[in-house]
Amino acid sequence: MKTKIVAVTIVFLLGCLNSGWAQCAMCRSTLENNYSNGHPGIAAGINMGILYLLVLPYAAVMILGYLWYKSSKDARNKLSGGTAAG
Repeated sequence: MKTKIVAVTIVFLLGCLNSGWAQCAMCRSTLENNYSNGHPGIAAGINMGILYLLVLPYAAVMILGYLWYKSSKDARNKLSGGTAAG
């Protein structure tokens, strides 16, 4: 069960990272101008900022979901005397 959750999480994050490279038209034109003027570091920094803004909310929700799952599983085990299937 744990490996299935890890595999789904990895696939989800890879899908988010692929869609994170898409940018609005204004950002894209600014980055292309900076890159063509010899400042590729600015473009890389903005791309990383976009990826952070994309991934962090999903990571926070996944962490909260995991903690909720773990606490509900522990509570279920406690109620059933520690012999819950699952």
